[in-house]
Amino acid sequence: MGPLFWLLPQPMLLTFTATPPVPADMRPLPRPEGEVFRPLIGSGDEMPAAGLGTCCRATAYHDDSVYNTVLWYLLQGGRHIDTAQLYLNHRPIGRAIKEAMQRGVSRDEIFVTTKIEAGSFGTNNAKAWVPQMLEELQLDHVDLVLLHFPRKWMGFFGGVDEFQSCCGCASPRECREQTWEVLSAARENGLIKNLGVSNHLIYQIEELRALEKAPVSVNQLQYHPWVPSWQEDIAQHCRENGIQLMAYFSLGGAQNAGSVGVMETIAAIGKKHGASSHQVMLRWAVQTGLTVIPGTGNPAHMRQNINAYSFNLSAEDMAAITQLGQNKEMASKFMFIGGPSSDGPQL
Repeated sequence: MGPLFWLLPQPMLLTFTATPPVPADMRPLPRPEGEVFRPLIGSGDEMPAAGLGTCCRATAYHDDSVYNTVLWYLLQGGRHIDTAQLYLNHRPIGRAIKEAMQRGVSRDEIFVTTKIEAGSFGTNNAKAWVPQMLEELQLDHVDLVLLHFPRKWMGFFGGVDEFQSCCGCASPRECREQTWEVLSAARENGLIKNLGVSNHLIYQIEELRALEKAPVSVNQLQYHPWVPSWQEDIAQHCRENGIQLMAYFSLGGAQNAGSVGVMETIAAIGKKHGASSHQVMLRWAVQTGLTVIPGTGNPAHMRQNINAYSFNLSAEDMAAITQLGQNKEMASKFMFIGGPSSDGPQL
């Protein structure tokens, strides 16, 4: 997801506002009214349609802020946490989940998504990663594991042999398939409840489905009104096959979130509903059928994101926002990871 921002070491993240500590006497607030859930194929589990992203901002790489962020979120009624091996924050997230449970949040209510990075693909690597991931999170199972990227280095570099040195695979496809088989076995053993992918193209999804192991239940991808046609094709393919869509950059992405916030159409819709522009964009995504995972370390912003369940957009509102996607000038500003190649082999 996103650029390589999460790989920056903490000392390079200069000044930022740390997430404040949670009051010692704070107890869990009720879950939001009107909460929406997404059914996952193969398990019958229901995934909360709004979650907390823990990537790509300064407070996501500061352990105390990560701990406080997740604890605030869970105690304010949120229940879906999205993390990843690459984010390097499993341990503080695990501590926060443990503390939230001690304060009265049931583990059965918490939906934890994480991702295995491409450098840990392959049979042996994936077998070692599963228990390590659970130990870091202090959990006996996770609710969803995604293959973070189909290629090493997000596909910007490498080739057919890019996995040989790290993972012992003859090709990216072989590595993805080996990893899927290992994770499917972990699912059979109750360590992982659901499997999915992130940033995968249609043919890469179909290769995994053809294995007839665990079903592909989720695809996490960049999604908002300005996605290119090839990304919309992936989304439609997932819809047609019962694969839930989880959107990152649902507010327009790091480059354009500010532009979204001042768009007159979105602001006018928000005013009508007593909501912010960002709440309108989240609500549009939820009503489009997506799961959203906006990230913030600000407790007030978390509550606003959770409150995106509190109103409904009309058909006219939805159409007006969708129509904004026809703005080619704005669409051209977005960076998208991957994408179909017009030449060369399918890796």
